[in-house]
Amino acid sequence: MELSAYIEHTNLSPTLTIKEIDNLVAEARQYGFHGICVPPFWVKRAQREIGNDPVSLVTVAGFPLGYNMTETKLDEIRRAIDNGADEIDVVWNITSFKTGIPWTKIELAKCSKLCHDHNKIIKIIIETAYLSDDEIVQACKLCADAGADFVKTSTGFAPSGAKVEHIALMRSALPAEVSIKASGGIKTKEQALQLIKAGADRLGTSSGVSIVTT
Repeated sequence: MELSAYIEHTNLSPTLTIKEIDNLVAEARQYGFHGICVPPFWVKRAQREIGNDPVSLVTVAGFPLGYNMTETKLDEIRRAIDNGADEIDVVWNITSFKTGIPWTKIELAKCSKLCHDHNKIIKIIIETAYLSDDEIVQACKLCADAGADFVKTSTGFAPSGAKVEHIALMRSALPAEVSIKASGGIKTKEQALQLIKAGADRLGTSSGVSIVTT
């Protein structure tokens, strides 16, 4: 598979403009990226720009800290799907996980069911920067049990993002049917290839164009 097909061309900047949304779509077409990842506010616009082109439309819920109420996340997911999103990247409740209460899995199962009821893909962002290796393994197993299609490393807003050693650890902990999205700080082609070799199935990056053209 071409490197470009792994890439979700991403812009979640708080200063994002409509011109940049349209540019994301144009570049995804030009370079053959798997899809684009945009803030919820811009999903409807991006969907109109994509039209019938084979570009997946990805957005986020519970972003970026994950400690929203479950009902809020579910509402965000519903609205994103109604506006045309194909895939939803949901930030899990790290505070719930760290506390050790069972609600963490219950919330993820609710989010997964909602996405799957609409034939949409759900990716769970576990924010590896805040987890020990043992917690990463626990998180992966919990996400898989709750019905996640992907487990994702990072929002890009934490102190660090995707690391090769974390991807390898996640791959060892996850069943084959659950994929991995590496995200956060992916800037170079060499880094992208290392993450794929370690087990990443998708790459979320704002540097997609430079990665595939250098």
